[in-house]
Amino acid sequence: MKAFASWSGGKESVMAFYYARVSKNLKVQFLLNMLTEDGMRSRSHGISAELLRIQAEAIGVPLIQRKTSWKTYEEEFKTAVFEIKPKGIKVGVFGDIDLPEHRDWVERICKEVDIKPILPLWKKGREELLIEFIQLGFQAIVVATEAERLGEEWLGRIIDHNFVKDLKARKDIDLCGERGEYHTFVYGGPIFQKPVKFIFSKKIRKEKHWFLELKPFL
Repeated sequence: MKAFASWSGGKESVMAFYYARVSKNLKVQFLLNMLTEDGMRSRSHGISAELLRIQAEAIGVPLIQRKTSWKTYEEEFKTAVFEIKPKGIKVGVFGDIDLPEHRDWVERICKEVDIKPILPLWKKGREELLIEFIQLGFQAIVVATEAERLGEEWLGRIIDHNFVKDLKARKDIDLCGERGEYHTFVYGGPIFQKPVKFIFSKKIRKEKHWFLELKPFL
């Protein structure tokens, strides 16, 4: 069955893609990524649109990107899904773990566009997910943090066993960052045909968040 994957470029969307392909036997035909109004960065993680396109090329799946504000997010998302449905798309893959308001949104939107929602990570343990992500050979780094909880020193950290150990020592932090504590960019692993090459640019503080700007290494 053909599917699209809601795409941030981070670890949850990557793991959802992986599970959809391996466990659900779905053919993910498109990655759907929502951008800021100027089209420069991903709406959720602040990753450059160009780097996300390179990531999708490394995976080998077409990336659809739509500019949107938070106000128009839902409308733009549904419009994009309607545009790919004629390609035989029947399923949407989402990387949510256990936030009920997120699942409610996913199920409502999918019902409105007549798409079956699949949430492969739903109710999986946080530590279990992170350890499996690492053991499968995925490679990712932290690209954004909520400044009040995780400082700029966490930017650029590799998602490895030491990272998990350090996060576990912080009782106020969700291990997978489900409350927005941190976001990641995945640059290699089982679903990639080749790794994504990039360089660190600079750290930027925007209101309550820190961002690590990455640039493609061409």
